[in-house]
Amino acid sequence: MHLGIDYGAKLAGTTAICYEQEGQLYIQQSEKKKDADKFIQAVIDRLQPTAIFIDAPLSLPLAYFGTGDNYFYRACDKILKGMSPMFLGGLTARAIQLSKPYEKVGVLFYETYPAQIVKHYLVDITEGYKKQQIFLANFSKILEQQLPYKLTAPPTNWHQVDSILAWWAGWRYENGEVKIYGNEEEGVIYV
Repeated sequence: MHLGIDYGAKLAGTTAICYEQEGQLYIQQSEKKKDADKFIQAVIDRLQPTAIFIDAPLSLPLAYFGTGDNYFYRACDKILKGMSPMFLGGLTARAIQLSKPYEKVGVLFYETYPAQIVKHYLVDITEGYKKQQIFLANFSKILEQQLPYKLTAPPTNWHQVDSILAWWAGWRYENGEVKIYGNEEEGVIYV
C-alpha cells in the first residue's frame, strides 16, 4: 500500500492524504490549527504503507554538498519548471525531516509533482486545474475516469485533488508506468 500526500503548511489544514483500501480511494485532510505532520504520522502508523508519494521537495541542490554551482534549483526542478526547494524553505525542511525516520524502517518517500501529472496525463483539462472552485467538480469527474479505483467521496478542494494525483503517481510507479525526472544523486521527481 502507498499514500499520496499533498503537503501543506503545518497548521493551515491544507495537507491531504489519499489511499486505497479494498478497491476504493479514500481522502483525509488535516484540520486547521492542528499539526499536519502529526496528522500524517498518525495515518502512516495506522495504515502501515510501504511507500509515500508526496508533493514536496525531499532533497536540496547538489551545490550544498560541494558539487555544482546552482544553489536554487535541482535538475528535476529545472526540467519540470518547479519551484526551488530553497524558496519553499520550511516546507522542504519539514518534508525531509518527516521522511528520514520512516525511511530507516523501510517506508520509502518519493517526491511527486501533481501539476506536472496533470500536464502529462490530463492534457484536455489542464486549463481548469486549480483555477477556480467552479472547475473542481468537472475536473474531479474526468480525473476519476482515469483512476484504477473509484473515490468513496468526491474531493472538496484542490488539496484533496493533489493528494489523489500524488497517489496516482504511486500507482503508476508500482505498475512501471511512472516518468522520472532529475538524477538519483541530487533528487528525482516521479510523475
